[in-house]
Amino acid sequence: MNEVSDDDLTALLHEMREAARAEVLPRFLAITADGIRTKTAPDDLVTDADIGAERRLSQTLTSRFPGAFVLGEEAVSSDGSLLDRLAEAPLSIIIDSVDGTWNFAHGAPIFGMIVAIVSAGRTIAGAIHYPVTGDFLVARPGQGAWHVAGDGTRVRLKLAPPRPLEAMRGFVSLHMFPEGERAGLAQRALRFARTTSWGCSAFEYRLIATGAMDFSLNASLMPWDHAAGALIYTEAGGHAALLSGESYAPTLTAGRLLLAPDAHSWELVAAAFTR
Repeated sequence: MNEVSDDDLTALLHEMREAARAEVLPRFLAITADGIRTKTAPDDLVTDADIGAERRLSQTLTSRFPGAFVLGEEAVSSDGSLLDRLAEAPLSIIIDSVDGTWNFAHGAPIFGMIVAIVSAGRTIAGAIHYPVTGDFLVARPGQGAWHVAGDGTRVRLKLAPPRPLEAMRGFVSLHMFPEGERAGLAQRALRFARTTSWGCSAFEYRLIATGAMDFSLNASLMPWDHAAGALIYTEAGGHAALLSGESYAPTLTAGRLLLAPDAHSWELVAAAFTR
């Protein structure tokens, strides 16, 4: 499969919206402690909403994309070997049913749902849904990146304009970096107007893809966090690459991913964090 059709994209957004309505929003409005569990660390959480929405999306989207390999964040937490299959699969559906679970579990409406369609290691569609507001960010290669409102209105995304380094604002999730790197990164972050972390890739991509923030530096390259968002950002005109200079691909799981509005801004930010 080389591309996702208009009908496929419409169906994808519909299924994401329905999964959010059925599995995510009702639980957010009635979150209880017995529906929250930890995974790899005290702040790495999973809820019944994550599991229910991932199960539903896996079923509905494989009906739309027969034969596709489904890579869900919660499935990988149970079987890490699933990640190895992504590079080999002709067609994959990558699902993060509740991105920003910590926020979700603590009653903060800063969470989203992320789905990427990947063909032979290349993202051919990306969608981020915001259940509380009912809207989306979407992109397909060569067709631009768009904000889709709850009523279907589409507006092309616009990134932040180029700014001097000291005027830039960005996302840096210091807690995701190895402990030995954090102090140096925190010191370098003082070169910018502001750096922060929202603990939610879906919303961080929203803010950089709509021009509210200028850049994002990520220590974790899990495909459910970045396969859709990186496509959306680059289709909006942004520059995404690893600090090593390697191009981003959804099959990569190690490295430091930096996103900035253009190649020159990317170089400025990269230099600020590495020199």
